Amino acid sequence: MQKSEVTIDILAYLADHPDAQDTVDGIVEWWLLEQKIGRQIAKVKEELTWLVKEGLVLASQGKDAKTHYRINKHKIGEIQALIRLR
Repeated sequence: MQKSEVTIDILAYLADHPDAQDTVDGIVEWWLLEQKIGRQIAKVKEELTWLVKEGLVLASQGKDAKTHYRINKHKIGEIQALIRLR
């Protein structure tokens, strides 16, 4: 039995927060948003890894010990070409 992404997200949230309860509005605003953000973080990390590997984005460690990302200005033509492809 295959269930929708929303069903899985609700169940995943409840599994992580077994004492949670909320209204439909709260579930949409908080539970589902949290699940979506979690998936997006993983995807963004994956894409940033590729962008850095390709040299389109530069990564450096900041004073806060976190990795900071910025465009590689030397690759702006290649970047603009990729943007036009979408």
